[in-house]
Amino acid sequence: MAKINPAFGKELKKYGAVNFNACYNCGNCTAVCSLSTEDVSFPREMVRLSALGLEDEITSSLKPWECYYCGECSTHCPQEANPGELMMSLRRWLTAKYDWTGLSGLMYKSLPATIVAFILTFAAVLVFAFMNNFNLDHIMHVGHLFEAIAIGTIMVVIFIPNIARMWYFTVLRGEDKVSVKKYFSSLGEFFVTMFVQKRALDCDDNRFRWFEHFILVLGYLSLLFTTVFLDWFSTPYLAVNIFGYLVSAIVFVVTIDFVGSRIKKKKALNKHSQPSDWFFVIWLFLMGFTAFFVRLFIDLDIIESNKWLYIIHFTVLVQWALIIVPFGKWTHFLYRSFAMYFAKLKEK
Repeated sequence: MAKINPAFGKELKKYGAVNFNACYNCGNCTAVCSLSTEDVSFPREMVRLSALGLEDEITSSLKPWECYYCGECSTHCPQEANPGELMMSLRRWLTAKYDWTGLSGLMYKSLPATIVAFILTFAAVLVFAFMNNFNLDHIMHVGHLFEAIAIGTIMVVIFIPNIARMWYFTVLRGEDKVSVKKYFSSLGEFFVTMFVQKRALDCDDNRFRWFEHFILVLGYLSLLFTTVFLDWFSTPYLAVNIFGYLVSAIVFVVTIDFVGSRIKKKKALNKHSQPSDWFFVIWLFLMGFTAFFVRLFIDLDIIESNKWLYIIHFTVLVQWALIIVPFGKWTHFLYRSFAMYFAKLKEK
């Protein structure tokens, strides 16, 4: 028997939910949602589950991840119940649910805790630089090693266990039995979602946003590959150097538009931005911006007299790798990809 928990709404508000209890089940959101079908009441089903506090049903559902927040449901809601923002809040709540460390929930619910984490990482970088007498060559060498080590460590320690928990909640614990063959035959859905996000194209009037997101994903992954595997800051190859400039420029140009959209608040998905939303786009912008100018200062042979620039870049990198990637909004990129894969596994 399902256990109703009306107090669940108070918990969701900590994750950004806005006025969803005002819903009187008129069905407008489902009528305008491009993802709704005869068999799927999208997003009304999640609104009702949230209002009743049916946490187990929400935890086992993949529907919050299938939503790309076009905002049509919130725009057409006569009660201003903001179902689109609820779906976003459920994604944050699920991220905390999957996370075995509990730090994702802490970061989402407590801005002071997040700020303290940023301050501590900044202090750690300064202490490290001071202990090494601000030796730039050594600091840059460690910075390069840190990127590679952080990627592997976060994947093994944080993401693999969290994805396993997500798989348990949504697939293994369910009634549907999935064959080993289907796990392999459905893998294409994971990679297509991760790199193309084709489901976003099902949303009306969403093509430009999809294109921006697609370019940003390619730019970010390319910048990561260039700095970690091609060692952009030390490479002697002109082609790699030019490519690094290009992808870092793409990252901070596209993120400027993302930041501008959140400031203007013209679209439904930008009207209730949470701190995690701001941290994601601003730190991604800073990653591209500082990387661009670090390489430029290296090429102009003035980086030694401007060590502070690399220290700022290193700080942004550490905060991105230790706070935003494992416990912030970046995880949505990974969980959504697996959600579409798991949904494919559950198709009959």
